[in-house]
Amino acid sequence: MEININCDLGESSKLHSTENDPLLLKIVNSANIACGYHAGNKPTMEKTIEISKKNNVSIGAHPSFKDPENFGRKRIDLPPNEIKKLIIDQINILSEIANSKEIKITHVKPHGALNNMACEDYDLAKVISESIIETNKDLIFLVPTGSQMEKAGKNLNLKVAAEIFADRNYEDDGNLVSRKKNNAMITDPEIAKKHVIKMIETQALNCYSGKQIPCEIDSICVHGDGKSAVNTAKKIKEGLIKSGITLKTLNKLKKFI
Repeated sequence: MEININCDLGESSKLHSTENDPLLLKIVNSANIACGYHAGNKPTMEKTIEISKKNNVSIGAHPSFKDPENFGRKRIDLPPNEIKKLIIDQINILSEIANSKEIKITHVKPHGALNNMACEDYDLAKVISESIIETNKDLIFLVPTGSQMEKAGKNLNLKVAAEIFADRNYEDDGNLVSRKKNNAMITDPEIAKKHVIKMIETQALNCYSGKQIPCEIDSICVHGDGKSAVNTAKKIKEGLIKSGITLKTLNKLKKFI
């Protein structure tokens, strides 16, 4: 079995540090790079791309609402044409910098509130999918498994990679437990590892209640902002390899070749 480990990186802001990024880029397979709208800037994009290239990590755009004050975590209602411009502009910003470093972006993964809203809203998910197609139809759409984005991407014949979260708990409807709740995050690396291995073995989401929801799993997201982020990523990687799973960049997964 093949699996990808991805991480949101280059998210330099007053709300987030990138100090873990170099260490995480030695562990993960694919990096979702902030494009300057919720976090990051040209220097952080350049640095993250350079380190990714050095570690043979594939890179993707991590587009968001233009809301650095809230780290892109505030829900904003925008018309479809503005959503489309947001997505296309951010993909192009990262692509231009990547091209200057002689590396191509391979995927797109929405961030924060935009991601959460599109998980629930098929019309919004469709607009995001159409934006990717308009920019580059060969880009992989990295989305939460079971989400409306997964449905929209597949319906529009995009390359869709379904992800699970290593360090987040799930509600019974398959959505992530809100960060406002105490049980949202899994901070113990060993528990996170067991959480992931169980989901891959059963091909199902582990809900906090104990319920399991069958799903597709191509990739595992490890958030880079927690105190235990690096240890969690290490534990998960070690656990997957011990379980006989082959780790690959998104674009090298067999389903996309």
